[in-house]
Amino acid sequence: MSLPIKFLPFLLILFFSSSLAIPLSYNVLSFGARPDGQTDSVKSFLAAWAQACGSAEAATIYVPPGRYLLSNVVFQGQCKNNDITIRIDGTLVAPADYHVIGNAENWILFEHVSGVSINGGVLDGQGAGLWACKKSDNSNCPSGATTLRFSNSNNVVINGLASRDSQMFHIVINGCNDVKVQGVKVSAAGDSPNTDGIHVQSSSGVTILDSKIGTGDDCVSVGPGATNLWIENVACGPGHGISIGSLGKEQQEAGVQNVTVTSVTFTGTQNGVRIKSWGRTSGGFARNILFQHALMNNVDNPIIIDQNYCPDNENCPGQASGVKISDVIYQDIHGTSATEVGVKLDCSSKNPCTGISLEDVKLVYKNQPAEASCTNADGSASGFVLPNSCLKT
Repeated sequence: MSLPIKFLPFLLILFFSSSLAIPLSYNVLSFGARPDGQTDSVKSFLAAWAQACGSAEAATIYVPPGRYLLSNVVFQGQCKNNDITIRIDGTLVAPADYHVIGNAENWILFEHVSGVSINGGVLDGQGAGLWACKKSDNSNCPSGATTLRFSNSNNVVINGLASRDSQMFHIVINGCNDVKVQGVKVSAAGDSPNTDGIHVQSSSGVTILDSKIGTGDDCVSVGPGATNLWIENVACGPGHGISIGSLGKEQQEAGVQNVTVTSVTFTGTQNGVRIKSWGRTSGGFARNILFQHALMNNVDNPIIIDQNYCPDNENCPGQASGVKISDVIYQDIHGTSATEVGVKLDCSSKNPCTGISLEDVKLVYKNQPAEASCTNADGSASGFVLPNSCLKT
């Protein structure tokens, strides 16, 4: 049976509307990328980006299976659309010679973009050579590159990505708003220097979910200017824990506030939940922080505030931290400490910590209650708290 003619215009509109809804797709192979792990494919990736960024419609960049060698690359906005998906089924590989990108600061940089999503894929920073150079005290080692940085960008999603063996930080979120990082896996040797998993600074509305991070430095580090940050269901280890700081390196510095860290697990880490600041003058602050539902497995410092951070005892000995720490809640923190002191709150003599709350904390060391140490720390305890609170009330 034929359809009445009056329905044909409707069907044509429906057909063309459906066609327009399909995002444009750009396969990097079509722009000359070689999945052999040896041919630098930066120009091909940038050509695909230029098409996607220049499109007025939603667009997808597709990276098929294979290994793609990339030297340092900048994906620059602003784009004509706010819906670009980068779907990676392959592995992006940094040059084996760490000098090639070692002084570039970033390996892969997205700047001034909005609505970019990265789905899947592996980023292999091949950083072991640079780590060895640094451990040898060779003064000619480059500083190293961050694997993936988003700078001055909005509405970003990083989903299902794996980053391994970065030269320096693995993922940096800087100057961004509304970023979701979910299901990522970050891995580097436990003794690899400065290989922070995810670093957030000068950003608001960042969410980190359902991720597994093992590095030689902080699993997650929170720098100055981070606000409205949510971290949930993160497994950390090896590494230095989840750290707010270091803060107070600069005399004039933005503060950190409204941070929630919940449902996290630490295994064999140097720290659990940490706040640290340089022991010198600063106008910075950390306030409205919630650490809750944390499991510690053989962690050196499960709960720690260190306001006397002074690496190499340079430019800060004999000074007091100007960073003001206030309104920090530790709630449902339990597990095992690898040292006798499970709670160490070493606050500033100039700006004592205030509003510290311990609620339902149970930390043991060799099947015995761990110890607590407090300096210049005011607050309260409620519920079952072990070790006994040393806070000034």
